[in-house]
Amino acid sequence: MTTVVLASNNAKKLVELRRILEPLVPGIEVLGLGDFPAYPEPAETEPTFAGNALLKARACVAETGLPSLADDSGICIDELNGMPGVLSARWAGVSKADGADAANNRLVLAQLSDTPDERRTAHFECVMAFVTPDGGEHLAVGTMPGVILHAESGVGGFGYDPLFRPEGKEVSSAELSAEEKD
Repeated sequence: MTTVVLASNNAKKLVELRRILEPLVPGIEVLGLGDFPAYPEPAETEPTFAGNALLKARACVAETGLPSLADDSGICIDELNGMPGVLSARWAGVSKADGADAANNRLVLAQLSDTPDERRTAHFECVMAFVTPDGGEHLAVGTMPGVILHAESGVGGFGYDPLFRPEGKEVSSAELSAEEKD
C-alpha cells in the first residue's frame, strides 16, 4: 500500500482527494493532518499558489516523513486585477470560525456591484504540490474559467462556489455535483 499525506486539516478537501485518487491509484491510502500529532503549519506567505503549496507540502514531509500533497487555490477575478488570488480565503479579513466564506462572498459582490456582465470574468486556480522525502518536488496546475454571478446561487461546495458559474455551465459551482467539479 502506498501512503500519502494531504497537508490539510480541511475535511472536505480530504474527502475530495480520496474520491479522486482512490479509483486512479489502487491501494493508495490518503491520510490527513488529523492523523498525525499537530505541528505548526507554515504561514502562507508566498505570492503565488505554487509557492504556498510547496511550503505546506515541504513542512508536511519534514513532520511526517511521508510523501505529501498540498494545494493552494483561489479565485482570480479579472476586474479586480486577479485578486483575491492567494488571499482568497482571507479576502474579507474574517476567520473561518467567524464565517469567512460568507464574508468573502459579500465583499466580492460589493466590489463588483456596478460591474457589467462582460467584465465579471474570473477563474479558479489550483496548484497541487507533491513532495517526497528524498526531496523530489512536482507541481500540477488546474484552472477553471467562468464568471462571477450577481448573487449567490446554490448551497453545495464551499468558498466562492455559490458566486462562480463555470464556463459552459448554466449553474453555479455550488449547484454542480462533486464529479462535475472534479
